[in-house]
Amino acid sequence: MIPYGWQNIDQADIAAVVEVLQSDWLTQGPMIERFEQAIAQRCGAQYGVAVCNATAGLHLACLAAGLGEGDWLWTSPISFVASANCGRYCGAGVDFVDIDAHTWTIDAEALAVKLEQAARDGRLPKVVVAVAFAGQSADMRSIAALARQYGFTLIEDAAHAVGAHYAGAPVGCGEFADMTVFSFHPVKIITTAEGGMVLTNRADLEQRLRLLRSHGITRDAGQMTDESHGAWYYQQLELGFNYRITDLQAALGLSQLTRLDAFLERRRELAARYQRLLAHLPVSVQAPQKDAESAWHLFVVRLQRDRIPRSHREVFDGMRAAGVGVNLHYIPIHLQPYYRDLGFNQGDFPQAESYYAEALSLPMYPDLTDAQQDHVVESLRRLLELSVGGADD
Repeated sequence: MIPYGWQNIDQADIAAVVEVLQSDWLTQGPMIERFEQAIAQRCGAQYGVAVCNATAGLHLACLAAGLGEGDWLWTSPISFVASANCGRYCGAGVDFVDIDAHTWTIDAEALAVKLEQAARDGRLPKVVVAVAFAGQSADMRSIAALARQYGFTLIEDAAHAVGAHYAGAPVGCGEFADMTVFSFHPVKIITTAEGGMVLTNRADLEQRLRLLRSHGITRDAGQMTDESHGAWYYQQLELGFNYRITDLQAALGLSQLTRLDAFLERRRELAARYQRLLAHLPVSVQAPQKDAESAWHLFVVRLQRDRIPRSHREVFDGMRAAGVGVNLHYIPIHLQPYYRDLGFNQGDFPQAESYYAEALSLPMYPDLTDAQQDHVVESLRRLLELSVGGADD
């Protein structure tokens, strides 16, 4: 079975982790700060705060933004549930903005219309989470302008987009988003096994992220409410979490970072090759966002349902039967039972629902060979070969 995504671990990665195992620190040691600084420097950000996973990063980013009871978070319905759940963790309400029909990222024009109505209703969001889908940023320039106009904190969920660029600068640089969250899960661009990071250029946000990451506890005398009792002393200033990453993970991430450019180059080669090979099949691919250069975490196609004789499910199952581990990213969040119970219904976000009825994630990872990719495309062609005006015409 050809998986849809797979990590690339080499001997240098293994050696980096072994070196930490033989050192004095397994966690809360120097490798974490080195990893934070390396990612921040790569992206052109002032601060990086490493966490145990990107979901934790989104939660902390929302807390650092002051999101709480009575507030609202808006995000895209086409994302992993964490992009919305982070708002619920803070006690806030969650709402969605439909996706653009072509880029499949949050629709900035629809966001503008919804914000105008929300301003009239007195129900503006405190946070908007813009998702960089499949490795490509949303229209961050327009969304950032709306953030300035309406006063919300803009968080970019860039779990798919380590190494991507927007407006000529690395995603995470902070030109448009107040905070950017990366994921280092094994199927992402680089991995720490599990892990994530929040980037920001604001010292106040960085300080709060660090405090909340580790139980709300500080050993910094400058932050304490009264005089230290001694070298052992610490204070819990607020209710935080154990969202720390380990030195083992940070060492793996640092080693992986040395191959980021090679990973990105191969992903872009594969994406370009997919686009050539799929050109005559009844599928559509993600349109390029203006000013964006994708990291190609995913390669998603949408089936042109009026041109194929098989159902979406039949194509998916047929690909799996052919040894191709396709997946589907994502089920619209508002259709999940938890969010239905909050009042969302079928038909609320038609572009997201149309996308879900047609989407298929094809294998995409650096070790995917040309021969394997040929098999993926040939398998898809066979399933669609009876299509009207299909590949053989």
